[in-house]
Amino acid sequence: MSITAKAEITVAIAEKLGLNNEEFNQIKTILGRTPNFTELSIFSVMWSEHCSYKNSIKYLKTLPREGKRMLVEAGEENAGLIDIGDGLACAFKIESHNHPSALEPYQGAATGVGGIHRDIFTMGARPIAALNSLRFGNINTKRTQHLLKGVVKGIGDYGNSFGVPTVAGEVYFEDCYQINPLVNAMSVGIVKAGETVSAISKGVGNPVYIVGSATGKDGIAGAAFASKDIGENAMDDLPAVQVGDPFQEKLLLEASLEAIKTGAIVGMQDMGAAGITCSTAEMSEKGKHGMQIYLDQVPLRQEHMKDWEILLSESQERMLIVIKKGREAAVIEVFEKWDLNCTQIGEVTEGNQLQYFFNGKMVADIPASVLCLGGGAPIYDRSYKEPAYYQNLKNYTSHEIEVPENCITIAEALIQQPNIASKKFVYEQYDSMVGIKNMSTNFATDAALVRIPETNKALAVTVDCNARFVYANPYVGAMIAVAEAATNIVCSGAEPLAITNCLNFGNPYNEHVYWQFINAIKGMGEACRKFETPVTGGNVSFYNQSNDEGPVYPTPTIGMVGLLDDKSTALGLSFKQAGDVIYLLGKQVDDLNNSEYLVRLKNIEDSKVPYFNLDESYALQQTIKHLHQQKWLESAHDLSDGGLFTALLESAFQNDIGFNIDTGNVLREDVCLFGEAQSRVVVSVNPQNAKAVEQYLTTQNFPFQPLGTTVKNHLTINQQDWKDVSSWKDLYDEVLEKLLQN
Repeated sequence: MSITAKAEITVAIAEKLGLNNEEFNQIKTILGRTPNFTELSIFSVMWSEHCSYKNSIKYLKTLPREGKRMLVEAGEENAGLIDIGDGLACAFKIESHNHPSALEPYQGAATGVGGIHRDIFTMGARPIAALNSLRFGNINTKRTQHLLKGVVKGIGDYGNSFGVPTVAGEVYFEDCYQINPLVNAMSVGIVKAGETVSAISKGVGNPVYIVGSATGKDGIAGAAFASKDIGENAMDDLPAVQVGDPFQEKLLLEASLEAIKTGAIVGMQDMGAAGITCSTAEMSEKGKHGMQIYLDQVPLRQEHMKDWEILLSESQERMLIVIKKGREAAVIEVFEKWDLNCTQIGEVTEGNQLQYFFNGKMVADIPASVLCLGGGAPIYDRSYKEPAYYQNLKNYTSHEIEVPENCITIAEALIQQPNIASKKFVYEQYDSMVGIKNMSTNFATDAALVRIPETNKALAVTVDCNARFVYANPYVGAMIAVAEAATNIVCSGAEPLAITNCLNFGNPYNEHVYWQFINAIKGMGEACRKFETPVTGGNVSFYNQSNDEGPVYPTPTIGMVGLLDDKSTALGLSFKQAGDVIYLLGKQVDDLNNSEYLVRLKNIEDSKVPYFNLDESYALQQTIKHLHQQKWLESAHDLSDGGLFTALLESAFQNDIGFNIDTGNVLREDVCLFGEAQSRVVVSVNPQNAKAVEQYLTTQNFPFQPLGTTVKNHLTINQQDWKDVSSWKDLYDEVLEKLLQN
């Protein structure tokens, strides 16, 4: 059957769809003819950066992807899958929804949450926890306040209605995210071994069904939209933002898991970016089969949709499934029970061709392999160059910073900085207890702890990245992001297992951006190998920049999962009782670089990355593990934003247990209290175990400093009265709420 064509297709049309001249000619060579508009539209989304990773895949493949607990390699399935024992596996993944959230924050964030959960239950796993990493611009501007409120409400409304607790996250404010915020969503699920389903299509004659919601025009070309800069006409792309329905997704979750149990499903894939186009192509390529798809059979919620609109729609809450021929009735019965569409739209064919029909005519005929990586999708290695700012930062020294006369005043200002202050305004909008699996609401821990049903185990989950550190040194900054995630897991009593990543960068054609990307990948890979936390998959989000603001800070967000074999041995961050001995573990370094203190209160934005040593970070984690195994630790809390004082304060809040410490005379007081040199942890120890702890640390030649003791409801530093815990908590808790009420 011949291909229909209504207009001459030129390179100018291809360029409007995001394809360049070289790619247009490559498409003509592949097809042996000029594509029609529908075919060109298919290539435009499947060869977009968002779907093809054409500018990143070469370097992604250098990341460690093998480990003793890995059940599938990165990229093999919709999400990573690791063995957690007891016949169970954990599926987890993080993805971005940055561009949609910049234009329509509520729906952009909501559909980001919905999409990442579908990636988990498409594999047969039940989502049990959600996390997010959010970046916004200046909190004092109306735009940022609008975006923050919309994004948080979108995440909260969707997640709360869907019934999966949001257990952890991070929120940062930097001017570079003013136009282009970052919204990264992570989902974690549990599945029994042997009950997973693959995103695959095979078996000639097997029927292909679309299930879930009807298809509309929302989200058309969303993948292509996410593969370009945000410009002044970005609002013209508003139809590219999808619209979500969490109640429909809840039905789809239950129906999908029930349908998998029938044993009648060959393969299943979420319809995310590029909709029907992507799911048909990727499932077919994986199964080395073709498909014939009849677009006029797709249930629609809008009249007069064109064939390419149906193909490219990113309407939410939809799945593509391949059913064993003759077993259709069992699957249809399940979806009818849940009052969801379950409609056959095609069948599996021999060969590799994807053939799409509409109203009796073939509208596209393309080999599946050429749409996917490894077959014909382009792979690029862009030119890169070290930016001039990098050398300037490396030469910076903070030794000329004047010693403050009153560190109490400094501390009061520091804990009210938006990057440090309580994010209560954000997390109180999330239902953290739905499903009663979250252990961390009334038991504060560095990483969130989530009970694994029907076992005595718990998962430890976290998201981490200080993007300002990555900007200062992409190689070291990315290592710090992995190290902080692993330390958070260890400080919660668990063992780090694996990571997923969300790599947020500017335009890859910018040589400085690409240099940041390459070096961040190198640093991430080295740290993952050191901590034995392989990369299970993730997401690359380029083009996070605007004409006015330029690229955002390079932000390789790390989502890490760890395992706590006995949930009763969980380790909290809060001081438990007065009289315990407080220790600072890790090397003390004369370093204020890139600290919140230096940036916000001394107004020095350009300094080098704080001190970090990968081997020392590993040694710190092993030391904490040993001390915890010996049951010597009452609490453990990683030092991060705000340094030692902030960590001590956060340990004091929950139980109203303060501290009486002496920072010593080795370093100046502001460096000790506010510096952010890495690989340091504050622990508290019962006095009866203090001698054993000090003896072990001395024997191991591990650096530590006794700081003082815990006391009831008061702070004393270097023999100076620093007021009571509750007064500090009031300052810490009320910042965001006050700012957003203006």
